[in-house]
Amino acid sequence: MQKLHLVMGGRVKDPRVLEFSDLPSLHLVGVYPDFHSAEEAWRANAQRTVDDAEMKYVIVHLHKLLQPDLPGDDTK
Repeated sequence: MQKLHLVMGGRVKDPRVLEFSDLPSLHLVGVYPDFHSAEEAWRANAQRTVDDAEMKYVIVHLHKLLQPDLPGDDTK
């Protein structure tokens, strides 16, 4: 079963929270068919910006938003 994941990132107002400061300039890395692929894309982008504390990249579990009753956790 396909479990879609979105990888995105951008500048945050405060490095301790996840509130993006400029939504129009969010970097939408892509949508991936599984957590492993999404994690690879996230890691590559996060490592590229590791010296900038105000840049954050995240993985959004789209499948949990689209099908909240879907059983199982694929992050392991």
